[in-house]
Amino acid sequence: MLLDILHDFAAFFQLTAFSAVTWQMVVMWGVCGVLFYLGIRRKFEPLLLVPIAFGALLANLPTEGLITHRVLADGLVESGVLSVHGTALDTGGFRIDHITGGLYDFISQGIKLEIFPPLIFLGVGALTDFGPLIANPRTLLLGAAAQIGVLATFIGAGLLGFTSQQSAAIGIIGGADGPTAIFLTSKLAPELLGAVAVAAYTYMALVPLIQPPIMRALTTQKERKIRMRSLRPVSRLEKLLFALLVTVTVILLVPAASPLIGMLMLGNFLRECGVTERLLKASQNEIINVVTILLGTSVGITMAGENFLRAQTLLIIALGMVAFALGTAGGVLAAKALNLFSSRNPINPLIGSAGVSAVPMAARVSQVEGQKADPANFLLMHAMGPNVAGVIGTAVIAGYYIATLTK
Repeated sequence: MLLDILHDFAAFFQLTAFSAVTWQMVVMWGVCGVLFYLGIRRKFEPLLLVPIAFGALLANLPTEGLITHRVLADGLVESGVLSVHGTALDTGGFRIDHITGGLYDFISQGIKLEIFPPLIFLGVGALTDFGPLIANPRTLLLGAAAQIGVLATFIGAGLLGFTSQQSAAIGIIGGADGPTAIFLTSKLAPELLGAVAVAAYTYMALVPLIQPPIMRALTTQKERKIRMRSLRPVSRLEKLLFALLVTVTVILLVPAASPLIGMLMLGNFLRECGVTERLLKASQNEIINVVTILLGTSVGITMAGENFLRAQTLLIIALGMVAFALGTAGGVLAAKALNLFSSRNPINPLIGSAGVSAVPMAARVSQVEGQKADPANFLLMHAMGPNVAGVIGTAVIAGYYIATLTK
């Protein structure tokens, strides 16, 4: 009787997936737990970290019908592998009969085919007011200066042995722009997608912890108390012309940035034109919300333990931190430099830190730090200028890297 029970239990155990659990999976469960903690308990960008963490959990379970992994020659694991079945034609061509794969083999094509990041940019454009940037064009320079972290880390990663394509993907973490990081990495270094995406989104989430010490170290109490002049009202016509001008100019200069800039400005044009309310609401709500779920979980799905638990991954995350810190410092120092030439209308250097692309969290951090020095000071709208300039700047740099480094 006992032997029969043990035999039945052994047969049942063989039907389960417990035997397929590896030590890498167990470690990654702990990593997922940290991401869940940051997103849920600490409320650091929960709309991003929660889907990523859940996708990573799914990636580190022995699932069936969900995701297909393929081990590459260098030991890395490729996720989201579709199987194409077809017939060879007498003419030398190939006819696709059907394509098979798990749920996320199909969904993750939104990243591989570069669909999700531009759709996120559509929603970002629909949610963003470019008025502060138009009203104070000087802040465009702060957004540009904050890109120093991207450039410096590109050089540093190259010196550490990464290829030019990998270095560009790592450097773009400094822009604190998750969709742009995913868009660029999927084109230039897809093998690093999980590490780069998680680093970019994690640092976006940790902006309130990372930026303030750097901001305080580079500014004096007097500088943090600077009150900036009220921004002038910006007309709807100016905003519409700005969206069109940026679209035309950037695409002519950097055609490879077209998917990101085009969708960003389309979303903003829908916002400002005043006659597409239904499309605007869809862009601000349903579209961006659905894509955020699919994008976040698809990023998490790439975090298989075999890929993530490598010394290279830790190095990428460390370099991403350097890139982000340098970007923050670059924006603050640029604001201090501008003040040398504009003593009559000074800039509070705290808004320079918002030159990274973490919209609108980086601008909120500038506001919070400013009010710690002067509770009656309001910097949020001023900080939105360099903040949205950083979004444009990071997209332009990504387009440049794609144009020059695509194999």
